[in-house]
Amino acid sequence: MATSASPVQQVPIEKIKDSMRATWMAGDFGVIAKTITGAAEAFIDRLVIPSGARVLDVACGTGNTAIPLARKGFIVTGVDIAPNLLVQARERAADEGLTITFDEGDAEQLPYANASFDAVVSMFGAMFAPRPELVASEFARVLKPGGLLAMANWNPTSFSGQMFKASSRHVAPPPGIPAPVLWGHEETVRERLARDFSSIVTKLIPVDFDLPANPAGVVAFFRRYFGPTQVAFSRLDEAGQAAFAADLESLWSSANVSPDRAHHTLVRNQYLQVTAVRN
Repeated sequence: MATSASPVQQVPIEKIKDSMRATWMAGDFGVIAKTITGAAEAFIDRLVIPSGARVLDVACGTGNTAIPLARKGFIVTGVDIAPNLLVQARERAADEGLTITFDEGDAEQLPYANASFDAVVSMFGAMFAPRPELVASEFARVLKPGGLLAMANWNPTSFSGQMFKASSRHVAPPPGIPAPVLWGHEETVRERLARDFSSIVTKLIPVDFDLPANPAGVVAFFRRYFGPTQVAFSRLDEAGQAAFAADLESLWSSANVSPDRAHHTLVRNQYLQVTAVRN
């Protein structure tokens, strides 16, 4: 007698959240963040936010977007799931004499009252939360009517999207969790924001990965400092790690447009910029 296929075993959301926190606390994301500080400043420069506005940076990491917002005179709060990243963010703000509130918290359950902020931003951050419908709902809840939402999200066809795809081939993500890069897919974003937002505008923005090492060195750099890559390697045996490293090196090599490929890696990447207005 034929038997039905076994159902996919769902991982409890609490376990997923614990794993996410540990992943982003691994390595040293502050080192990675330094490679895209210019892109973060350019992202903030493109936004139209009223003077003196209260702005929330969701999944703020080490402060790449919160800091340029504060430099412009906004009243800034940053929130992130990883406490060690917040320590670095506070240190960076203090070094510049900036007043920013940094709180530990979850993009799916923000620790703020309704209609607390004039603008909400998230750059390569909230896109990684496992339940996007809750993220979109929380964005809307904490924003005042007419408030601005602005996101920068890696899109599926970008180089970063290809990196995440390579990682998932070697270390499967939790079943039932949407791919983070769907926040970089225009139609998906519009569907997620349609209930509570209007004037949704999306635009692909180029950004370079410019690193002073050959592709093998870049893979070693990400393996050491980028939590998701470090954790993915830790879940593989020796043969699996070698295969994963070879795939990543091949990906970086194929995308490298540097004239000095033996010592330098230059990759043309892109993300989807999303802006929307709270209804």
